[in-house]
Amino acid sequence: MLQDFLYHRPVSLDEAFRILDESAQDATVFAGGTDLFVGIRAGISRPRVVVDLKGIPELHRLSWSDGEGLSVGACVTVNQLLADSGVAERFPVLHAAGEQLATFQLRNRATLVGNIVTASPCGDFGSPLLTLGGIVELASSSGVRQVPLAEFITGVKQTIIGPSEIVTRLVVPPDWAGAFGGYQKLKRIKGHDLGVVSVAMVSLKGTMRFGISSAAPTPVLLADIPLETPLETVQAQAQAAISPIDDVRCTREYRAFMVNIFIRRLMEACKQEACA
Repeated sequence: MLQDFLYHRPVSLDEAFRILDESAQDATVFAGGTDLFVGIRAGISRPRVVVDLKGIPELHRLSWSDGEGLSVGACVTVNQLLADSGVAERFPVLHAAGEQLATFQLRNRATLVGNIVTASPCGDFGSPLLTLGGIVELASSSGVRQVPLAEFITGVKQTIIGPSEIVTRLVVPPDWAGAFGGYQKLKRIKGHDLGVVSVAMVSLKGTMRFGISSAAPTPVLLADIPLETPLETVQAQAQAAISPIDDVRCTREYRAFMVNIFIRRLMEACKQEACA
């Protein structure tokens, strides 16, 4: 049973900002709602004011420009992202991660921005976006700011979002467009399940990057590794950077083991693709 709350569906950012300014810290913003309403039903989330962003047209925009790169509005769903051939061509690592997120039905509601804002250690998009240098744009009645994804997530379910701020979009710079991209995810079952551990990789112009999720409180980045670096060296760097835990889904030892396995698979796939 859902608790009572005041529901708003603004049709502009200015209206949304006004609602948030008036509601102080009692408001919760959502786009897809796939996490929020599960939390409300479970009694984990108890918002007094809920602000639905889907009525704001500019938050549904998915666009590309050579100067800025890929711009993903807060209300762009995962299935919309997957249906865009330009995304798959320029950033195959994003496409690969999106395909493994939940079910088709959930991807019709879930958003890329929401997956990042939730800041779950096992979020599917954290590691690939980290490898691509993703930038989070936040806006409020006080103005707009852009923050690197590496600085946006500060802990488990924790971000730097202010009480009256909205994440309006996520920007993927063009620097890694066209790079080899791969994504490996361990799940307990086939089909829909949270990631036990996952590793993303991109490679371009003789340089590799790896992003690792579910092996630390926040996604881990191994940046700018020369392509000729031996596998064992990359694996050692990964093991030094992660801090996996034991939980109901997996032991920390097995998580660490699978990080090494996924790095090997991705480097082998990159070699087969003749990465340069």
